[in-house]
Amino acid sequence: MYNELYNAWKYEIENEELGSLALDFYSNLSDYIDCIREENDDENRKSVKSSLLLHELTHVTCMIEELISTRYIKLIKIIDTKKKLPLSALSTEEKKVFSNFLSFIKEYKLFRNNLMQGTSSKANAKKPPKRVVLRILKDIPALIGSDMKSYGPFLVEDVASLPSENAELLIKQGLGKLVETN
Repeated sequence: MYNELYNAWKYEIENEELGSLALDFYSNLSDYIDCIREENDDENRKSVKSSLLLHELTHVTCMIEELISTRYIKLIKIIDTKKKLPLSALSTEEKKVFSNFLSFIKEYKLFRNNLMQGTSSKANAKKPPKRVVLRILKDIPALIGSDMKSYGPFLVEDVASLPSENAELLIKQGLGKLVETN
């Protein structure tokens, strides 16, 4: 796991584009850290092995911090420049966090626009959001809808009724397709 972490960290530091992580990257990393700590608990704290394990844990922790902050900055830039978010490059945990984050950004922009136009947010809150039916094209983690309700997780070929704002985002990202209704 150390080599996998090192390679991911090195790629993110040396390249401008976002690198791909395995879906289970962070869960495997968490298991790896637990394993280091367990091995160190079993050993004499003054042993060479204990010293090496502490040194490894320090390096791993530093790489993780830098990896996460670098990926965070890259993801914010992607969202800010309105480029397509590369969901295939994200781990399971990142997909979940950023699906919620995208909903937040959209709602905040709507709030800002309404405020600048003098439109009351209370008036908008009274109208229930229009819902549309989507066919899911790729697995999607649970997300928070524009109505602040939780939806999902969804599997390929699921059919879901979602607020139109969320459906538009999923369609733009190639994750869903509108189901024609009569």
